[in-house]
Amino acid sequence: MSAREDEWLWGWDPTPGVVSVWAEPDGRAFVWRRVGGRLIREDERFRPWLLLADLAHLEPRRGITVEELDGPGELRFLVRADDGRALARAVIDGVRRRTGRAIAHVRELGDAAVLALPPEEQYLVATGRTYFRDLAFDDLRRMQIDLETTGLSAADDQIFLIATRDPDGAIELIEGDDEARLIHALIDRVKRADPDVIENHNLHGFDLPFLAERARRLGIALALGRAGQPGLRTRASARGVTIGENDRERKIRYTVPGRELIDSMDATRRHDFAARDLPSHGLKAVAKHLGVAGLDREHIAGAHVHSVYQRDPARVRRYAGADVEEAAHVARLLGGAAFALARMVPRRYERLADAGPATGILDPLLVRAYLHDRAALPAHTPSDGTEHTGAGLHLFATGVAHRIVNADVASLYPSLMRTYRIGPARDRLGVLLALVDRLLDQRLAAKAARDVAMSAAMKLVINSAYGYLGAGGLTRFSDIHAANEVTRRGREVLELICTGLAARGLTLLEADTDGVYASAPASWTEADERRAIDEVAALLPARVKLELGGRYAAMLSHEPKNYALAPYGDAPLILRGVAFRSSRAERFGEHFLRRAIAPLLAGDIPEVQRVFIETIDELRKRRVDTFDVTQRVRLTKSPAEYLATRESRREAPYEAMLAGGRDTWHAGERIRFYRATRGRVLLYQSPDDDSRLDHDPRDYDVDYYVRLLRDTFATRLARALAPEDFAAVFADPDQPSLFAPSLANAKPILTVLP
Repeated sequence: MSAREDEWLWGWDPTPGVVSVWAEPDGRAFVWRRVGGRLIREDERFRPWLLLADLAHLEPRRGITVEELDGPGELRFLVRADDGRALARAVIDGVRRRTGRAIAHVRELGDAAVLALPPEEQYLVATGRTYFRDLAFDDLRRMQIDLETTGLSAADDQIFLIATRDPDGAIELIEGDDEARLIHALIDRVKRADPDVIENHNLHGFDLPFLAERARRLGIALALGRAGQPGLRTRASARGVTIGENDRERKIRYTVPGRELIDSMDATRRHDFAARDLPSHGLKAVAKHLGVAGLDREHIAGAHVHSVYQRDPARVRRYAGADVEEAAHVARLLGGAAFALARMVPRRYERLADAGPATGILDPLLVRAYLHDRAALPAHTPSDGTEHTGAGLHLFATGVAHRIVNADVASLYPSLMRTYRIGPARDRLGVLLALVDRLLDQRLAAKAARDVAMSAAMKLVINSAYGYLGAGGLTRFSDIHAANEVTRRGREVLELICTGLAARGLTLLEADTDGVYASAPASWTEADERRAIDEVAALLPARVKLELGGRYAAMLSHEPKNYALAPYGDAPLILRGVAFRSSRAERFGEHFLRRAIAPLLAGDIPEVQRVFIETIDELRKRRVDTFDVTQRVRLTKSPAEYLATRESRREAPYEAMLAGGRDTWHAGERIRFYRATRGRVLLYQSPDDDSRLDHDPRDYDVDYYVRLLRDTFATRLARALAPEDFAAVFADPDQPSLFAPSLANAKPILTVLP
């Protein structure tokens, strides 16, 4: 059984060194392998295939074969042909003959009737091959490219400089007034370097769309691939650029044969979703946080790069060179999980880099396993209306506590699925549970071997198994009843942990499925803390692991999953939850919270007041950058949708767009805006999260932001102070009270909730 399950997880073809796969609908497949540092291209034939629920949709044609798969699944007819286009035409004609309905693509039949994968995935599923067998991440030849443009509109602006970093680390700049020459020089440089991977930060969000549009306008065929006709292809992507208009809009990413186009923004988002420790997702902030930014790194606001180039080109050259250098380091540090996933999952590497864990990772593994065993697959089915029961989440106390212990539960839900064999009812082969079993066991081996990337990839898949189970109607094997049984068991385990810790003398603060935070008695040593956790761990089901996840000097408990931790020693504060860290929040407020929480946890209430008064003073003297009072939001309405309701309800983000002369935008676009003097709402027109304007207007509404500081950010500390102390600390400094209480003896409080 173990060999079969290994094939479900890893595939069964041991061919080493695959760095890229490209397949055409006509059954041609091109495979590039790197063996001993040398690149090999192999041209193969495969038989394109579809899975159908009903053969009545198929027009019989010569060369088309049908295999009926075993078992009760709806998608049971494996249909193959030498040419995928002929196969698709046979289905389209069959639908028209049977129903009179005209369809342009077989996917229009819906998930219940057909499974149609891209050609590369058809090839990988059918052959059992995967990327990167016997390769390390550094065996890939990776090239970074970054565009500098006169503006953000590819229709109106142009490229004036392209920075490249070749696979050996050499940085070159292509610059000049002849944009067509620059693009041709880039094409030539890519051909000479022959990278397996082309990378940049926001590659798919800016560089490739801009480059594609400029090349189109100049009549240049972008020959960036290794095979086929010059030009970029497109693929659907949830996180791509929007093309088309109104109801015909769709999101796409660009792709080319033979090279993988990797955007390190995807790895950044994936990392921050788990760690929640990045100040933003922009390249400069991430590189600085990861310690790969140069000490003399040049900084230029994105909106002013071209104007700076005109008067000081050497400065922009340094700036652009640093961009590709940092992009290379960020991609290497954060991209290992996607690289490791490509060793398992039958998808192109570039697709796994931005794939969601359920439909993007687990679904291909399950499809491959069922077809390998010649078993029929279930179709997507709608939810039966059963509600998803919630996980255990408890807030036991609010305020400030000391001597904090985190009792960590490792992968609780997957462990319960494994212990009690809770899997999807329609997964008759038991593939999902087998994958969880194999991954949990093999992750221990990866951790022991210090293979951080593989361990992270396995953790990602393991932790997505429960979400896959509970995604009613969205995943092929979803089972809300099984998911509810997992959460029921999880609540039982969490109750057992909490009861056990409290019985041993700890004061409970917060608990959820990731673990429990509690305050240890003043007399306890670290050995006492570990002993209490070990004793409770012994009470749990065998495969549920409870361990000491961390020790902290103090904790501010605000709301469930919203807290601040002060580590022992000089390590920085840890802030968790949108109350303390949010991409939408104004940065001056988050900066205030970080400065105020540290003395609060140390019991220095007068210092908290001093930080508050100092922040108000900085606002009133306009020492706070305008960037730090902006709010970052995602637009959810099209111009037409907003204008239809504008008279009855005006919304600040859209008013900022209109005031900035922007009467066109698309849903999903992210912007920054702020409240300015005289009641204005203004757009902060900077092209990325980290760019500050060289000429800062500082025309923000001081009184508005002072109120925001007091009424929004300061209130997140309210549970840590007695009401009279809170009122005294955050009183208006311009309206002192004759009877204000002294803060000399004020202390933070902890309130145990009933």
